[in-house]
Amino acid sequence: LSLAEYITRDEEMDVLEHAKEGKMITWVLAPRENPTTLDFMCACRTYKRASLVAYPPSSPSGPNSVHETTSYGVAAVFTPPSKRGRGYARHMMCLLHWVTASRDNLPEFPEAWGTPPEEVADAGGGLFSVLWSDVGEEFYRSAGPEGKGGGWEKRGPVSTVWEVGTEEGDDEGWKWLTQEQLKGLWDHDAGLIRKELENMLVKNESYEVGRPTALVTCLPTNGVAAFQIPRATYGSNFSMAGGFWGVQSLSNPDTYASWSVEMQPPPPTLIVTRLRASKDMFPGLIAKIKQAARRSGIRKVEVWNLQAGLRDIAEKTGGQTFIRSEHLPQIVWYGPGTTKNVEWVHNEK
Repeated sequence: LSLAEYITRDEEMDVLEHAKEGKMITWVLAPRENPTTLDFMCACRTYKRASLVAYPPSSPSGPNSVHETTSYGVAAVFTPPSKRGRGYARHMMCLLHWVTASRDNLPEFPEAWGTPPEEVADAGGGLFSVLWSDVGEEFYRSAGPEGKGGGWEKRGPVSTVWEVGTEEGDDEGWKWLTQEQLKGLWDHDAGLIRKELENMLVKNESYEVGRPTALVTCLPTNGVAAFQIPRATYGSNFSMAGGFWGVQSLSNPDTYASWSVEMQPPPPTLIVTRLRASKDMFPGLIAKIKQAARRSGIRKVEVWNLQAGLRDIAEKTGGQTFIRSEHLPQIVWYGPGTTKNVEWVHNEK
């Protein structure tokens, strides 16, 4: 995008549900003596997200204790070329913890940094935050609330990719979903995610961590899943065949998927934003996703962090699983215990 297109896209995105009513904030690192200067050092954005946290039960037979909480997605970390190489962006990320997390959950503010940032309306109260790094993992991991590690830790940069192929099937037993129809799906999905968290095992070989002290997830509601579509297609004349951005089984409505597209680098990839299926239903669901891609002239389908139980089935359906070197998911936890002991559930696109 040109600079003008980039700015226009943001103006249009920032009035959508995922960003409006104070959920999106742009932060800048600026000198204390001139805090409103436009010649600031660097900038980033945060998006407040409705999320869930589950704690293991006190008795082995009980359900997990699930609570609604707030998390933040961090994006658009940028330093102008003239300001680079001086540590500004890293310091901004260190300070970001102090405006997004509950300060009761943070250590003492480093004396060498002066006074803490002011607390800001519509920010704070976050139990965790996530980001996707394209500069490796160390930069964000080193930017903790005390400036010496303790920042965002890498979790599951795993992709599974299918070539779409040429086989065609009929639509019997499936319902194609438009963007408008997906809205109702997210509310339904959030309820299923909550039940799922209640019943997830405290210990599972498929987890990223051995025995989590908490399981956390962002919810797809409030525009979080929906905004992936207009953002990805902005400035292009691309549209999915039939205007369909999801599919759902008629015989098993709890089997469904939604998707967006990655236009860059070309050729486009259909990238799944949310997927729910049992082992039995998964091959049929993947076949429908490939069909949607094929009808729209897309040759490749990608899923992030497909649950371990489905990866073997994915291989039998032609999927290849690998570790990504870009878009690295990273998370930092502010609750009891440490980030390394927290399981990030539904770490998807």
